[in-house]
Amino acid sequence: MNLLAFDTSTDTLSIAVQHGDGVWQHQGPGGAQASATLIPAVRALMEQAGLSFDTLDVIAFGRGPGSFTGLRTACAVAQGLAFGARGGQGVPVLPVDTLLAVAEEARHQHGCTQVVAVLDARMDEVYHTRCQYVPGLQAASGQWVADADFGLSKPESVQVPADWTVVGNAQAPYGERLAAGARHAMALPTATALLRLAPTLIAAGAAVPASDALPRYIRDKVAQTTAERAALRAAQAVATPPSSA
Repeated sequence: MNLLAFDTSTDTLSIAVQHGDGVWQHQGPGGAQASATLIPAVRALMEQAGLSFDTLDVIAFGRGPGSFTGLRTACAVAQGLAFGARGGQGVPVLPVDTLLAVAEEARHQHGCTQVVAVLDARMDEVYHTRCQYVPGLQAASGQWVADADFGLSKPESVQVPADWTVVGNAQAPYGERLAAGARHAMALPTATALLRLAPTLIAAGAAVPASDALPRYIRDKVAQTTAERAALRAAQAVATPPSSA
């Protein structure tokens, strides 16, 4: 399967491409810069992988929660690229929860299977949810089971079951205020985590038409910025090949 995945929900921009059995990845500064750097970085990585937008099967993106600007940028670019892929016929989009990607990255990097995934939400709050990994019959067939509702609270309010691990990027800014007695491990919602999650999510029917892809906001949504609208137009232009005269 040929997949493109990216996440711009944090201060780190993460992109990965899967072409058959090979995986190429890129990491760079995220945040406000992502609206300007995401598309050029995607194009460069696709070229490295020898993959064109006409041969993509699915485009995955981190849908949130996370930075408002980052989520809207990722969704807009995923939609634009998906609309224009395969000569304008389009490909499905796979929106993936960023806290689920944090849990998967913690499993991959640290072997954690019972986690409270936590991301810094700024404004003295964190996003959080509990995730438990259920192994499958084969090594790659396991899946995560997460709380249906994600939390948004002060770090002191996050409850951690005994012997579970707190994973994410919130320990550095909040220190002892976040589950002081629990184990902690650093993990970000990487694009390679999205690739590992993709097969199970696609099999479960989570891939949707580009027009149905939406960010997952926990706080109230605000309007698209001019830069984000420009990112959508640029993504459509990149993925759509020029028409022949």
